[in-house]
Formats: sequence, C-alpha cells, structure tokens
Amino acid sequence: MRRVRLALSSAGQSGVPPGLQIPPCGASTQGNEMTMRFCILGSGSSGNCALLQTEQTRVLVDAGFSARKTGQLLAAVGESLEHVEAIFLTHEHGDHAAAISGLARFPHIKVFANAATARVLQADLGHRVDWQLFETGTRFRFRDLEVQSFSVPHDAQEPVGFVFACGDDDLLSPCRRLAWLTDLGHAPRHIQEHIREVDVVVVEANHCADLLKADTKRPWSVKQRISGRHGHLSNQSARELLESVASPRWRQIYLTHLSRDCNSPAAVELAFANKLSCPFSVVAAGGSTPFYDFP
Repeated sequence: MRRVRLALSSAGQSGVPPGLQIPPCGASTQGNEMTMRFCILGSGSSGNCALLQTEQTRVLVDAGFSARKTGQLLAAVGESLEHVEAIFLTHEHGDHAAAISGLARFPHIKVFANAATARVLQADLGHRVDWQLFETGTRFRFRDLEVQSFSVPHDAQEPVGFVFACGDDDLLSPCRRLAWLTDLGHAPRHIQEHIREVDVVVVEANHCADLLKADTKRPWSVKQRISGRHGHLSNQSARELLESVASPRWRQIYLTHLSRDCNSPAAVELAFANKLSCPFSVVAAGGSTPFYDFP
C-alpha cells in the first residue's frame, strides 16, 4: 500500500482546528428541540462503534469495523456512511479504528483525533483523511455537539475518553450528556469527575478476573497486559468506578467491550447485581443496542 505523508487540517496553537473552541454547555444551539439519540452498533474485542444523532448531525464514536461492515451495521438501523459527517476516535487500535482505511470513498467524513492517534493511523493509509485535530483535555464543538476529551490510561499512543453534550440547558432544550469510556486499565480521579454530571455512561466491563486467570488461550504476558493499569477494566473495577461516583443524574449505564473468552453477560450481571441504583444494560461481545432517546 502506498504511504502518504500525514496530512492534517490546520490548527491553532492549542492543536484544535480554528472555530472549534467553545464555551461550556449552555451556549445557544438556536432553539433546537431535539437533544440526542444513541445506539451501539457493535461492541467487543472484534470491534467497537456507536452512532450518535442530533438534530444537526450524525456521527460515529469509534469505528472499529471495516468500512463495509460499518455500512452494514448502519443500514440495519436505517442509516448509512453517506449520512455520517464525522468520526470521533478514542485511539488507534484496530477494534476502534479499522474503518478509517476504507474511507477513501467517503471523503466528506471528518475524523476527529488527537495528533498522536492521527499520526499512527495515517502512516499506514494510502489516502488522505480529513483529520480534525484536538488537543487531549480540550473542549470543542462540532455542529450542535459539544465534545469534551480527556485522557485515559491504556496501552495506546494517546488514548482518550469523550463526553458528548447537546442542548441549551434550559426548560425547552435541556443539555444532555453521554460519556464514552472504554479501554482503560484503571480510573484516575479526573475520570470520576468527567462522568459525574452525564445522563448516560458507556463504560467497559472487559473481563472477569477469574475467567481471565483460567483462560488457556492467552499467555501470561497477555493476561498481565489485560489486567494491568494500562489494560482493561475488570467487572469488579468497573463496578468500583461506578460505585465511587453513583451520580443521581445518571439515567442509564451501558456495560460494554466484554471479552468473548474471558467474560460473559451472566458474569457481569452477577458482579453488578443490586450494586447500582441506576438502570444498566450489558452489551454482549459482538452485540448491539436499540436506540436510546435522551428525554
């Protein structure tokens, strides 16, 4: 495959494209009546991708399947890549970014990533991606979405989590927020603060510690990476994170990115039974969800 030089859209000194810096949620979105709707198209080690819709845009959060497969998943919910305007990437691993290599047919799609993630991905591509760089830790706007990025501890170049917000924070258009938090080995305090004031939390419950220990397919070194501080959250670690915050604002929790071999929906259900006051859904490996409409 032909290599091309990393081609990135221009940014200011902060590393954020001009026009993307915004004030906190509450800035006018010109009287929009709709806030957000959201569904997980696929979850697990084979791929992770979600669709987020607002009145003004349709975007993907991660794109961990081939472009062809992503198109099929979108078609199943009545959408298509032709209608997707942007992709927000948490990091460069294939189960979160595989579709990027197939986007040559969709040059209108903007890809939001920090510079470290974009550089690694672009080095192996034969086409120019419309990169929209942000600096980790900054807040910016795309259409009627406010996006807050924050660092997470994982064995990638510069992995991030996101909080997506939409709305004016008034009675006619309340501000609704979704946290996307996958691929992290532990949860520093700043992560707790980022998920405290959201309505919906998407967080990984990657493995059951006992099932991982008993697994015969993975060598010890891989098990150490998975369970390490820059690996993945176990069921217990995910539960401890959510219990440590236990925000009264939460309306729904999605437990995602389950290992097919080292976890199961039953193991997650057992770990979380009677532990959370907020409703939660377990997304099986390879599974998806219906749309969640933010009230």
